[in-house]
Amino acid sequence: MTDFPKILMVIGGLLLIIGFFMQFIGKLPGDIIFKKGNTTVFFPIVTCIVISIVLSLIFSIFGGRFK
Repeated sequence: MTDFPKILMVIGGLLLIIGFFMQFIGKLPGDIIFKKGNTTVFFPIVTCIVISIVLSLIFSIFGGRFK
């Protein structure tokens, strides 16, 4: 039970960092937006590539520690 406050602090810090980076999602150069009338179609191509690279790096760094 003594580790519970530490876990809450780590989760809160992660949510803060994720929230900061969420404001940039969909606003990168290379993301495609089509607007015609009341219809908007959005293709976040570059955002998906960046998220994929970041997650690959995170999993490759921390992946070997949990085997």
